[in-house]
Amino acid sequence: MQRRTLLKGAAATALSGFATGRARADTVLKMGISMPLTGAGFAAVGRQAGTAIKLYMQQHGDTVAGRRIEVSVRDDGGVADVAHRIVQDMIVNDKVDIIGIGITPCSLAIAPLVTAAKKATLCISSGASITTTKSPYFVRAGFILSPQSWMLAEWAAKNGAKRVVTLVNEWAPGVEAETAFVTRFKQVGGDIMASIRIPLANPDFAPFLQRIADLKPDTAFIYFPGTQAPIFAKQFAERGLAKSGIKIIGPGDLTDDDDLNGMGDQMLGMITAGPYSAAHDSALNRTYVAAIEKAGNFRPDFVSLGGYDGMHLIYEALQKTDGSADGDALIAAMKGMAWESPRGPVSIDPGTRDIVSNIYIRKVEKIDGQLWNTEFETFPNVKDPMKAAAE
Repeated sequence: MQRRTLLKGAAATALSGFATGRARADTVLKMGISMPLTGAGFAAVGRQAGTAIKLYMQQHGDTVAGRRIEVSVRDDGGVADVAHRIVQDMIVNDKVDIIGIGITPCSLAIAPLVTAAKKATLCISSGASITTTKSPYFVRAGFILSPQSWMLAEWAAKNGAKRVVTLVNEWAPGVEAETAFVTRFKQVGGDIMASIRIPLANPDFAPFLQRIADLKPDTAFIYFPGTQAPIFAKQFAERGLAKSGIKIIGPGDLTDDDDLNGMGDQMLGMITAGPYSAAHDSALNRTYVAAIEKAGNFRPDFVSLGGYDGMHLIYEALQKTDGSADGDALIAAMKGMAWESPRGPVSIDPGTRDIVSNIYIRKVEKIDGQLWNTEFETFPNVKDPMKAAAE
């Protein structure tokens, strides 16, 4: 694969300008990021997180504790083997000090590399609970799917859901979303009529929609990554299921902020649980949304916070270590750190190195002609329930 720091087109626009100026070699701190910038499935990860990383550095400067931070981003296309090769090259040849990694399969693929090299690694867009168990040098500033699914099950049971079908993709985040929802929904007395899993790549929704129609649940819990959610919602409406009385609920991916307006009014009223909405009511978030929209001409979503909060985590940790990028020192400095994010209060669980954040129950509403995820209920400071259940 041809090596490159920045790509042409939209990705390059979003990510250009990371490394500017010159400094003595002994003051430069190199951060290498492998994440998808191209490809139909996950290119939005690079666009969202990359723009947010650049924004944070513009707002806070590129020098911390006497170290100038030089960030390079390379495209892994969301392919695990490619990410493995990129990160290996970054460690061996580029001599990077800190690693950043994108989606779950790529995160799992590089775990042995960063563990052997003892490189502090920022997990930007992996929602699987298992991710941070794979390396003691992983720290997650993005999101986890299981708290969203767990709290949504609790909310759904309290709000009339009794007979539920789950439908998720066959991959680690999908399975974990399903497991968390099913576990909690059964605990609070609900009935899971069926748990359906479909291929991650190019699924044909028709037979699964028919099965949901035949089972006649009162609620369908759905999880798909970004680009598949609007396709499913459209087919759900076209086949008449939207008028059947079956309610669709799911994690925040289902009504991604940046995609929501393109999904159409069929999304109105849909209930999801997520750690962030671009409609979050805080001065900090309003400033953040305006800055991202100006920088990238798109609406920020939950993925963007993996980049923005991730850089905050790195900057503050470097202050604590007086500029040392030693992996063990940085990870120790990150454990227990707490701050105010555009999404609300967040912290890093010192035991699991996972993000701890509020989980919001949201409803899709139209405001001033645009669709938004409006938050109407908050579960504060939710840790990963799947790890807690395993302890």
